Amino acid sequence: MPVSWSSPVRFVECDQQGVVFNAHYLVWADEASMVWWASVGLPWDELVEQTDPVVKASSLEWSSSARWGDTVTVDAEPERLGRSSLTVRFTVRVGERVCCAVRNTYVAVADGAAAPWPDDVRTRLEAALSAG
Repeated sequence: MPVSWSSPVRFVECDQQGVVFNAHYLVWADEASMVWWASVGLPWDELVEQTDPVVKASSLEWSSSARWGDTVTVDAEPERLGRSSLTVRFTVRVGERVCCAVRNTYVAVADGAAAPWPDDVRTRLEAALSAG
């Protein structure tokens, strides 16, 4: 089941035509990620005490534009768990209309290199993946 985060589209996030500038979809995914990590029992401040998850890759696939005056909802759900990586899909929508799908792949890092997820973190991530 996805975890959701919402926000009204602010004027500053739009171009002169009132369409959301593409980089803001990544910002919204980042906002939603904080809610998602906490929802699986890994609030960010506690997670970073055990490992340092960094975004290794992001992809965006647009379907339609969000515009000034809309309220966006971002649904976050895990898609794939690897030894040291995790891919989370963020579906950005206005009402039921999907605007963009963002996929972030996080990699657990220790001492500057990819490292396996700590056992207790992996257990929570596996549970989140199987619940989705």
